[in-house]
Amino acid sequence: MGKNSKGIIAALLCLILPAAFAGCAKDGGKNTGSAVTDISSAIGDASSLNGENGGAGNEIENNNSSMQDTEPVKAGIDVPRISGLDKDFICGVDISSIKSEYESGVKYYNFKGNALAYSPRECEKGFFAFLKECGINWVRIRVWNDPYDEKGNSYGGGNNDLETAADIGKLATDAGLRVFIDFHYSDFWAGQGKFQTPKAWQDMDIDSKAQALEMYTIESLTKLIDNGVDVGMVQIGNEIVNGLAGETEWDNICQLMNEGSKAVRYVADTMEKEILVALHFTNISEITYRNIASILEDRQVDYDVFATSYYPFWHGTVENMAAIMKMIAEEYGKKVMVAETSYVYTLEDGDGQEQSVGKDSSLPLDYDVSIQGQADAFASVIQAMADAGEAGIGVFYWEPAWIPVQLYNKNMKKHKKILRENKKIWEEKGSGWASRAAGSYDADGSGKWHGGSLWDNQALFDFEGHPSEPLMVFKYVFTGAVKK
Repeated sequence: MGKNSKGIIAALLCLILPAAFAGCAKDGGKNTGSAVTDISSAIGDASSLNGENGGAGNEIENNNSSMQDTEPVKAGIDVPRISGLDKDFICGVDISSIKSEYESGVKYYNFKGNALAYSPRECEKGFFAFLKECGINWVRIRVWNDPYDEKGNSYGGGNNDLETAADIGKLATDAGLRVFIDFHYSDFWAGQGKFQTPKAWQDMDIDSKAQALEMYTIESLTKLIDNGVDVGMVQIGNEIVNGLAGETEWDNICQLMNEGSKAVRYVADTMEKEILVALHFTNISEITYRNIASILEDRQVDYDVFATSYYPFWHGTVENMAAIMKMIAEEYGKKVMVAETSYVYTLEDGDGQEQSVGKDSSLPLDYDVSIQGQADAFASVIQAMADAGEAGIGVFYWEPAWIPVQLYNKNMKKHKKILRENKKIWEEKGSGWASRAAGSYDADGSGKWHGGSLWDNQALFDFEGHPSEPLMVFKYVFTGAVKK
C-alpha cells in the first residue's frame, strides 16, 4: 500500500468491503476449494485442503508465528518436520513461464479463492507475495540469448529472453524474494544432450566464443541488477553433462565455465553484491558426478555450488542422490543444491498436450500419484539436502505454475474448439513448450511443434489455477504438518 492517506483508506476498505474491489474479491463466488472435478478423482483429492477453512489458508494468515510452533500444524497433508534446516535454506521455485502464462489469460488464486495479480496494484495481492507467504524465498529464472526466428517470432517455452527475466525478477525482488539466474547460453532449451550454440556465436572459435560468453554475462547481469533485480546466484549453463554452447570437449567446456564465472565475479565486485556461482548437472550417478567434479578441480574451474536436477522417475532413489551430493560436498568442498525437482499428483492431462509423465508412461513412480504423494516426494528431496549438513543450501521446484491456458478434456463439449484455441494462444503468447518458429533453430528437438505444457500434472497449482497444499511444503518442513 502507498504511504499517503488515500492509500491507507483504500487498504481499510479492502479489509471491510473486500467484494467491492476486484483485486480483493473472490472469483465470481465459485468454489475454488475443489480441484478439476470433471477430469479425474485423483485431482479431486485436493478439494479437502482448500476453501475457507482449509489448513493452508489458515497457515498463510499466521505465517509469522507458524515457523516457531513446537507442535506440527494441522493441514490437509502430512509433512515431516526436518531438523537441521537453516533459516537461510533456499526454498525456491522456477517460475520462468509465469509471464507468458499471465499474458495467455491464465488466472491464479490463493487458498481462499482470491485472484493473484502478476503486477500488483492497490488492493490486489501479488502472485510473488503469495509465494513468499507459502514459505518460498527464492525464484529461479532461465535466460536464453535470442529465442526468436529471423522474423521475430518467439520460440515459445515462456519467451525467456533477458527482458522477460528482468520483468519477472523485479516483481520477485519487490516481493522480498531473491533471484537465481539460469543462463542456458543457447537460444532455446539446453540440457542433457541439447547444447546448441547461440545463433550469434555459431561461427566463432572457442576463444572468441569464450570472450563473447563473458561479455554477454557481464552485460546481462548488469542490466538485471540495474533493473532492480536482487540476483543472489547465477548458473553457468543448464544441465551440463556433455556440452555447453555447442562445445563437447571438457577443456572447452571448462574454459567457457571459467569465463562465465569470471564475469559473475566481476559484476559482483563492481556492483558490490554477493553472488554465488553455480554449475548445474544431471543424469546423477556416483561415477558421473565424481568424474565431473574431478575434471572441474583439475582444470581449476571457479565455482561455489555443485547443483543437480533430481526427478525421482528419471534419476533413481532419493537416498542415492543424497549420498552422491554429500560425497561432492565432503570430498570437493562445495556447496550442493537441487536446482530442479518435481513430481506428479495426477496422470491426467489438462490442456490437450501429452505429458512428460502421463498415463502411457512406464517410468517408475515410487511415491503415490496424489497430492500426498507429491508432497512426500518434495519433502524427501529437502531432507536429502538437509542431510548434507551446512553444505546443503537448498532446493528449487521446477515450474510449479506452468498450467493449462484453458482447461481441456476430450469428454468436454466443444473440446476440439478449446484445443484449437489453446494452440493459437501457445503460438502467439509463447506459453507452450515450443512454437513452430523453434523448428528453424532446433528441428530435431523441442522445435517439433507441440505447444502446451508437458508439466501441468506436476504443478503446485491445479488445472484452473487454484493452489494445492504441496505448495506449502517449504513452510511445513520447518514445523511439521499432520492431517486434520
